[in-house]
Amino acid sequence: MPDRTSSPALGVEIEQIFRAEHGRVVATMARRFGDLDLAEDATSEAIVAAMEKWPVDGVPPNPGAWLTTVAGNKALDRIRREAKREGKYAEAAQMNAQLEDDDSGRETGPVTDDRLRLVFTCCHPALAPQHRVALTLRLLGGLTVAEIAKAFLVEETTMAQRITRSKQKIKAAKIPYRVPREKDIAERLSGVLSVLYLIFNEGYLATDSADDPDRAVREELCDEAIRLTRLIQELVTGPPGKPGPLGPDPLPEVDGLLALMLLLDSRRPARVADGMLVILPEQDRTLWDAQKIDEGHALVRRCLAVNRPGPYQYLAAINAVHTDALDSSMTDWEQIVQLYDGLLRVSPTQMVELNRAVAVAELDGPAVGLAQVDRLDLEGYHAWQATRADLLRRLERYDEAREAYQRAIDLAGNTAEKAWLTHRLDQLPPNRRQRSSGTGDSLR
Repeated sequence: MPDRTSSPALGVEIEQIFRAEHGRVVATMARRFGDLDLAEDATSEAIVAAMEKWPVDGVPPNPGAWLTTVAGNKALDRIRREAKREGKYAEAAQMNAQLEDDDSGRETGPVTDDRLRLVFTCCHPALAPQHRVALTLRLLGGLTVAEIAKAFLVEETTMAQRITRSKQKIKAAKIPYRVPREKDIAERLSGVLSVLYLIFNEGYLATDSADDPDRAVREELCDEAIRLTRLIQELVTGPPGKPGPLGPDPLPEVDGLLALMLLLDSRRPARVADGMLVILPEQDRTLWDAQKIDEGHALVRRCLAVNRPGPYQYLAAINAVHTDALDSSMTDWEQIVQLYDGLLRVSPTQMVELNRAVAVAELDGPAVGLAQVDRLDLEGYHAWQATRADLLRRLERYDEAREAYQRAIDLAGNTAEKAWLTHRLDQLPPNRRQRSSGTGDSLR
């Protein structure tokens, strides 16, 4: 790897380009060659070539096109080498023919975006749900296996095996990398939405940014998740005045997911300051993106008119309440608790219960909220420890709060979040009888 220490700004620029272009290049290679392993390897080789060349020659005017061209050449070189070694000249010729066909633009269907096609391929029903998400995060998001493993709370070797088996299953089952047909879209839509939400979440608060504090928020993943969700929305709604490929019946969960992403992302400018997470009650709301908030609220109202609530719609409505308040003290916590009650009916998970407990603590007091938190089996999850620490702080149980904050710091991987937790820990008074005040916190 070349030494870029003499030009740190260039090094940062190049890293940002790699993160932004990784999914695009992998998706293009997958379409052209129909092999996920080959697509990923060729992309990696192109990135290595860029790391050697760009610091010397400078970043090209169109770095994405440069990476795509080099990756395509690397893939073709590998195909020729393997064809020669194995005597499969006919197969190599067929691959080249496929390349020419794909580039001719004759392929038609409801999905024409390479990255969205990659998501649908990774979300094939033959793959287990958790494998779909992991594979998509690896190929489209360019996350390392370690980052994905931390997000799923599993060992790195376990996650590596999942990703490898998923790619092998796609190859063995001859799952085509192609434009999904209408019936495929209907079957895979729920899985695709789940994957896009998890991609957004990884960008919203990166699971592991210890090696690079600037990656506390991965903006390119948030932007890509929103972009792909907009494409899904266009896909299912169709052009103005015409029904989409799934029929005239609206699918409010697509609107719900887009609204949720927009409302969360609207707070991006105010969420991190000086390398430290800024919790929701303390954010400067004048920095929030009013255009995204308006669009998100409009989508929530459209969902309400359809009246077929689902998990993303509930989460979007909760965030609509948050973004509707001019100040944190004006938040309608009663409405938020009611929305969490509805969310629990359609998605009865411990994570939903944890977030509901935070809202209950604002409405009924920290003791009631803590009792609900302590019933959950989430001790190995940093957000559970952080929530518990805050409630203990508000109850003036400082020794227990100190222990919970330290445990949360040990479990958290995001540098901005660690900084905030450390700040909270340092603020605890040494005397347990000293009075404490303040409102409850939302980690995000």
